[in-house]
Amino acid sequence: WLYTKVPQSLLPSYKNLFLAQLSEIEPNVFLRPFLEVIRSEDTTGPITGLALTSVNKFLSYALIDPSHEGTAEGMENMADAVTHARFVGTDPASDEVVLMKILQVLRTLLLTPVGAHLTNESVCEIMQSCFRICFEMRLSELLRKSAEHTLVDMVQLLFTRAGGMSDSSKWKKQKRSPRPPRHATKVSPGTEQPATNGTVMPSNITDGVTFIDAPSPISSGNSENTSSAVSPATDSGLELSSQTTSKEDLTDLDQVNSLGFSAAIPSSEPSATEHPHQPEPQNEGLRVEKTQSASVESIPEVLEECTSVTEHSDSASVHDMDYVNPRGVRFTQSSQKEGIALVPYGLPCIRELFRFLISLTNPHDRHNSEVMIHMGLQLLTVALESAPVANCQSLLGLLKDELCRHLFQLLSVERLNLYAASLRVCFLLFESMREHLKFQLEMYIKKLMEIITVENPKMPYEMKEMALEAIVQLWRIPSFVTELYINYDCDYYCSNLFEDLTKLLSKNAFPVSGQLYTTHLLSLEALLTVIDSTEAHCQAKVLSNIHQQEKEVVKPSTETASSTKEPSNITVSTALSKTESSLSLSFLAEKNIPRKPTRFSCLLPRTQELMEIKSKKKLLITGTEQFNQKPRKGIQFLQEKNLLAIPMDNNEVAQWLRENPRLDKKMIGEFVSDRKNIDLLESFVGTFNFQGLRLDEALRLYLEAFRLPGEAPVIHRLLEAFTEHWRKSNGSPFANSDACFALAYAVIMLNTDQHNHNVRKQNVPMTLEEFRKNLKGVNGGKDFEQDILEDMYHAIKNDEIVMPEEQTGLVKENYIWNVLLHRGATDEGIFLHVPPGSYDHDLFTMTWGPTIAALSYVFDKSLDETIIQKAISGFRKCAMISAHYGLSDVFDNLIISLCKFTALSSESIENLPSVFGSNPKAHIAAKTVFHLAHRHGDILREGWKNIMEAMLQLFRAELLPKAMVEVEDFVDPNGKISLQREETPSNRGESTVLSFVSWLTLSGTEQSGMRGPSTENQEAKRMALECIKQCDPEKLITESKFLQLESLQELMKALISVTPDEETYDEEDAAFCLEMLLRIVLENRDRVGCVWQAVRDHLYHLCVHALEFCFLVERAVVGLLRLAIRLLRREEISAQVLLSLRILLMMKPSMLSRVSHQVAYGLHELLKTNAANIHSGDDWYTLFTLLECIGSGVKPPPALQVTARADNDTGAQSDSEISLSYHPSDVSLDRGYTSDSEVYADHSKQGKMHRSVTDVDVVNSGWLVVGKDDIDSPKPMAGLSRQGPSPLVNQYSLTVGLDLGPHDTKSLMKCVESLSFIVRDAAHVTPENFELCVKTIRIFVEASLNGGYKSQEKRAKSHKYDGKANRFKKKPKENSLRRSRASSQHQSHSHSDEEDDESVPASYHTVSLQLLDLMHTLHTRAATIYSSWAEEQRHLEAAGKKIEADSQTLWSNCWCPLLQGIAWLCCDARRQVRMQALTYLQRALLVHDLQALDALEWESCFNKVLFPLLTKLLENVSPADVGGMEETRMRASTLLSKVFLQHLSPLLSLTTFAALWLTILDFMDKYMHAGSSDLLLEAIPESLKNMLLVMDTAGIFHSADSRTGYSDLWEITWERIDCFLPRLRDELFKQTVIQGTVPTEPHPQKPVAPALPASAAHLAPLEKSSELGASGESPVAIRGASGSPLSAVASVKMSPVTDVPPHMAQSPLILQPLASPLQVGVPPMTLPIILNPALIEATSPVPLLATARPTDPMTTSEVN
Repeated sequence: WLYTKVPQSLLPSYKNLFLAQLSEIEPNVFLRPFLEVIRSEDTTGPITGLALTSVNKFLSYALIDPSHEGTAEGMENMADAVTHARFVGTDPASDEVVLMKILQVLRTLLLTPVGAHLTNESVCEIMQSCFRICFEMRLSELLRKSAEHTLVDMVQLLFTRAGGMSDSSKWKKQKRSPRPPRHATKVSPGTEQPATNGTVMPSNITDGVTFIDAPSPISSGNSENTSSAVSPATDSGLELSSQTTSKEDLTDLDQVNSLGFSAAIPSSEPSATEHPHQPEPQNEGLRVEKTQSASVESIPEVLEECTSVTEHSDSASVHDMDYVNPRGVRFTQSSQKEGIALVPYGLPCIRELFRFLISLTNPHDRHNSEVMIHMGLQLLTVALESAPVANCQSLLGLLKDELCRHLFQLLSVERLNLYAASLRVCFLLFESMREHLKFQLEMYIKKLMEIITVENPKMPYEMKEMALEAIVQLWRIPSFVTELYINYDCDYYCSNLFEDLTKLLSKNAFPVSGQLYTTHLLSLEALLTVIDSTEAHCQAKVLSNIHQQEKEVVKPSTETASSTKEPSNITVSTALSKTESSLSLSFLAEKNIPRKPTRFSCLLPRTQELMEIKSKKKLLITGTEQFNQKPRKGIQFLQEKNLLAIPMDNNEVAQWLRENPRLDKKMIGEFVSDRKNIDLLESFVGTFNFQGLRLDEALRLYLEAFRLPGEAPVIHRLLEAFTEHWRKSNGSPFANSDACFALAYAVIMLNTDQHNHNVRKQNVPMTLEEFRKNLKGVNGGKDFEQDILEDMYHAIKNDEIVMPEEQTGLVKENYIWNVLLHRGATDEGIFLHVPPGSYDHDLFTMTWGPTIAALSYVFDKSLDETIIQKAISGFRKCAMISAHYGLSDVFDNLIISLCKFTALSSESIENLPSVFGSNPKAHIAAKTVFHLAHRHGDILREGWKNIMEAMLQLFRAELLPKAMVEVEDFVDPNGKISLQREETPSNRGESTVLSFVSWLTLSGTEQSGMRGPSTENQEAKRMALECIKQCDPEKLITESKFLQLESLQELMKALISVTPDEETYDEEDAAFCLEMLLRIVLENRDRVGCVWQAVRDHLYHLCVHALEFCFLVERAVVGLLRLAIRLLRREEISAQVLLSLRILLMMKPSMLSRVSHQVAYGLHELLKTNAANIHSGDDWYTLFTLLECIGSGVKPPPALQVTARADNDTGAQSDSEISLSYHPSDVSLDRGYTSDSEVYADHSKQGKMHRSVTDVDVVNSGWLVVGKDDIDSPKPMAGLSRQGPSPLVNQYSLTVGLDLGPHDTKSLMKCVESLSFIVRDAAHVTPENFELCVKTIRIFVEASLNGGYKSQEKRAKSHKYDGKANRFKKKPKENSLRRSRASSQHQSHSHSDEEDDESVPASYHTVSLQLLDLMHTLHTRAATIYSSWAEEQRHLEAAGKKIEADSQTLWSNCWCPLLQGIAWLCCDARRQVRMQALTYLQRALLVHDLQALDALEWESCFNKVLFPLLTKLLENVSPADVGGMEETRMRASTLLSKVFLQHLSPLLSLTTFAALWLTILDFMDKYMHAGSSDLLLEAIPESLKNMLLVMDTAGIFHSADSRTGYSDLWEITWERIDCFLPRLRDELFKQTVIQGTVPTEPHPQKPVAPALPASAAHLAPLEKSSELGASGESPVAIRGASGSPLSAVASVKMSPVTDVPPHMAQSPLILQPLASPLQVGVPPMTLPIILNPALIEATSPVPLLATARPTDPMTTSEVN
């Protein structure tokens, strides 16, 4: 029957098919036959299956026209038929095939474009059918899985579309009439092509992304494959813009337009059908089928959750909802009447589906099996991945409450699959919707932290791992961490989530057992996430050149950036929403403007504000703890901290009690109910908003806020306040307050009665009737409304009013959850989104410590290459961030941590190359350290010490590049020496023989070990060298010029700290550090002023405080000179640099002589390169003094010598102290020259004197004249010399009067070279250095005298202690295997003259001749030089000391000292030098310029140049060369007479002429008897004759007044000459010889000072002692002419002549004091006069200060 019936009914229907296009036929027409077969109970499975296949083809081939008006009805019918399919069952397998096909059709139906016409009800039925198959455990696994996949696709589609639907709240406002046609043409923003009315756009079906490709026929087998074609971003053929602009909320299904519906079908506003959907009666009769018949509905219903939606809807009208029958089984289809449009599905079905999925995940529901929960979680994951659920308020409500609740409960189940799935859903929730879930997120993170930290052995390791992974995932969300910090750590009443998590993670990154597991790495990963994102932001800022100037964190730039970002978002979204209905516009606007939490002043608070909030939070927590012990105490504490007002403000306190969740509810109850706090109670109740709440609801809210105390009066008080407030809020319902109060009390009683276990044990709980009865007539004599009472009764019965802290288990959980939801609804629940990177600085300061610690640990413990690289990258990122924010403490810490891993500090030097070379981890660490120092050196401070320590270790192990250990040297022929010196075996402390023996006796194995390092070690060393090369340590020095000043100073401090003061001191280390320091200074010469002080003090310390000579001292000296050479070109620092050269003068003389070589060469270089940059007399003084000290062994000025002091304050004095403002002009205003002693005294104020010696003493003390032989002979006058530590210059001696120590020949030669460089270039000779230059030349003359014999004698004595072998050796350290090296190359530096003695005389010879030439040059050029200076100065009209070019100045400053110098060389033992010198002297004396001198100056020429010369030549200067000496003496005496005769006329004007003449005669006498040959015997009388004849001719001997016509002079002359040439008078003046001459008074015109008995008395012992020959010296005290004793005492040079004529002793001729300033350098004080016995009559006390000419001689007292 069936067979015949079906075809007959079907065939007519298809007759028309060939006549017309299928699309023109109403879908219902061609679908009905198939649907009837599907619905029919009588068909068998295969036939039903065929019908289903056919229907599927219609759908998948897109044969149904979506735009046809009958399509909606057809789809509805199809959905109904397939969900209610029935067929006669055969066997389970075949039946399952049909069920599979049903699934396939439902899937295709929903996913193809025509599916958009289904109604809410149909969609719910379709889903339900799938769920039924899914949860029917009797079906095969495969079918169930297929149903699951189908559901996944459907959920994905529905939620993707939900993103574009607007909330249900709008639905009820829409009219029921079809929409006017104009809407049909309106195009939603997402569609590509607008559809015109009634036309079909074929492209929409095929081009639009369909979920199922139309052409592919879908067989029942490939449903899984097709699901892969589902694209989550679009739904059937509609390009929704909602995905791209997630903020956008498209209007109600406007997109259906794209399918080109005709206007007759209202497409976009789903109008509710006019009648409620009637439940189809459950026809059980239909159900009673044959046993083998199967139907989808026959599967037992599992969806018991689907109770009516009414409770869940927010404000949807009944029409909007799908009506579900009480058992929640089936949605019925309303029969469509003609003309009424079907409404396409929308949010209601999606909300219902969402609610159902959430209900599936409830672990406390016994119906939910594990499979169902898992399924629910899986589908929720899909739903949340597909759409921003938060856009729909109704879904958001479900999500905030039930979903979160169930998920958190699932976190404590033990099934890993459920745990993992719930973590996934949580991630999706908080990733996109955390702004709505502030407190839920807090609870979630706390739960995760609990899981990670719990020590429960039952807790599987995987759970911890997954919890950590969940945290890492969250932390990777951009700005999530920042939001944690802002929203929780900076919220008074939330946990410090960020801080606690950071602590937890860092603690968790440290393995307890020492083994690294995944959990440790995950923790590190999370910490690094913060670092990574911060680093990325810093990089971005650097790239976009937002360089933050200030050091505060939220720099204005980020602030403005974020504040501009916000509005722009709004404008974009509002622009998008222009096309939408005004409703969604307002919705958008209200949703998109972020709300500001009340605690912040703006949306992006400043760091300062956050700091304040955090500190306030700490105080609040303390206050809360105290309140929970004793409320009054807590309030008082907060008042003290100014967090609560004094006196107590009730409203403020009430607010605090309400909003602080940490408070103990019991304490709140006690505190507010206290009788003393009646006002507070009123304020407290006032904080509740009871408006519109039923009394029991209000009471429930009220009693959640505190724990109701048990005492009746207290309860009475609390309830009274409550009822008052409730009545006010709700417009005073009920008769009066009492009625209200009674009702409230009754509700509390009812709650106790229903839910208190103790009460329930005794009584049966109260019924509704009893409750009503109790309240009869209470409402002011009447009854309350019965409905209200009933509602109250049921509300209390079903849901207990929970008293806080009373319940446990689920009840308590529910209570806590409700509190959380309430908090979330207030302003406290506002969650602030911040732009990424906003508070990076704050976060970094909190995380860097734990992170670096964790990184270090992992780096140390891990062997895995990738992990090591990850750690290093973490270090680098931390470094970059700290550099960006200028956090030097972080950077230092990091460098210090990394330095530990380089293994450089821990290893001993011997093993270092091999250990370091073979440790790849150390290589990585070293490269990182150096890379970071190069890159971010600017912010290194303390870390420099560690880097320098590492450099030192590399230096010790000889791993540094050659360029770093080679340093400049002045003396070495290559100009460079290595700091790593070679080994000397002799230093091992054993003889060579012994070491040879020990070598012989070694066994073979040991010997091979000694020979050289093993191949592995060599390879390791090679690796180490390679690694260091890559580190490029030298760059630290060369790049130091780019460092910030502060960092540079720290770097230098680190280098300076390696000094001899340390216990671990090693000389080479210190030298290496010193060299690095000097190179850094030179690199930074542009700003050397900032660091000079420190460097200078360091050099001072090394040079001056060195206890013995060593390599380091030499390097310090060389370094100082190198700095000077390079820095003198810089005007701003040159003065200080030159001053610092005095450090060399402060060194111990013995030390200085050891480095004389280096200094000589260094100074030569300095003068050659920089002479033009030296201007002040001060600086020239320093340089010349240095030349003197090293060239000729002069002792440095005592004033600069550091006396050993107990308080060892090393180099603390500043340059200014050293220099003591030296201005010669202050001292000698009108003198035109400066005396030597002044020059020294002025520099003498040194911070290093004994405190007892005052500065004044030092300045006043002069120089002490010490004879050149004093050092060798015992001094009788040692006791007297204490008075003044500095000697005076004797102007009447040719010597400079300085004590010359031993000197070094090469140094002397180099110094002379330097001097000649200055003298030869007129530009370098200046008024400031002329006199100094002259003086230095004279000192060198003295040093080179006789081929430097003096120096050699001294050296022979003084250097015995200095065995050659000990010099320049390193002292071997005890107990150390360190090779001790000595510098072979250095040995040649010291006193080279000992080695190459044969070259010495020649070099000295050259030196002497050079000096002669220099003196001559200066002498001849002096006049022109001076006059040019005077000229220049006149033009400048410079203030200060005037330069005079008169003869007087020239004589005292230039000519006299130079002549003395030349004369001194005339006394040289070497014949050639003597002869040359005499020639020069003769030329010099007779030079034209000297003719301008006056009598006094000529007199001093005799006294200071010629007489001392003749005296000296009387000694046996050159015993070997007797003949030569004769000749020299002859030439000298001849020169004397020549000069005398040439300048006779000016000399005659002198008052002291007689004395001068007598002295000359004296010398003639001596010279007569000096020689052994006849040369002098003949020459002297000739000279004498000459002189006498000229004098006679000039009429000098004639006097008109005397009896004889001859003057007294004539008498005296002959008296003297007769002593040695008795016959001369007869030869010359026979006619005038008169026997028995009577001595007469001196010539009246020449007033002679009266003979002073005192002087005579003093002179007597003088002569006596000279006769005794007490080494030619004796103390002499001479009184000045005025009779006042002269203050200082000095030794007097006496000539070895003993035959003093007797009459001189009787009447000494004391003449008028000389009053011309002829002396070179006399200190400003009274002086002992240094007299030659032969000159006693000719000289007298020399005044000290310049005076006028002889007309007004100054008295000694004035001088003093």
